[in-house]
Amino acid sequence: MIARLTSLFGLLALLLAAIGLYGVTSYTVVRRTPEIGIRMALGAMRSRVIGTVMRGAMLQAVAGLALGAPLAIFCVRYVKSQLYEITSVNVPVMTIAMGVLVLAAAIASIIPSGRAASIDPVRALRIE
Repeated sequence: MIARLTSLFGLLALLLAAIGLYGVTSYTVVRRTPEIGIRMALGAMRSRVIGTVMRGAMLQAVAGLALGAPLAIFCVRYVKSQLYEITSVNVPVMTIAMGVLVLAAAIASIIPSGRAASIDPVRALRIE
């Protein structure tokens, strides 16, 4: 029962992180609409615009993992006394968790990047 509850809370945390990254990426796309419109008007390809937005979102995710992974490894010594049969950091589990987080970040940034690539340059330039 506790394992299922913990798994549920983990999935909820992953969902909240993905929604947060989606929100930040969408906000960034809205703020950069004139810039994206100028790039599209000057001939930028859709794949290039998608790559730019995805790169920004993935950079945020990787920065979060770069800060969070060492902190999690550091905190294992304090948590292992509270958990059953935890003696040290389980590297395969950490790797899988980091992979899942990167995948969630990629999925969360697909919709805003597609929206950015479909911006009409004329409409984007009229915003300002």
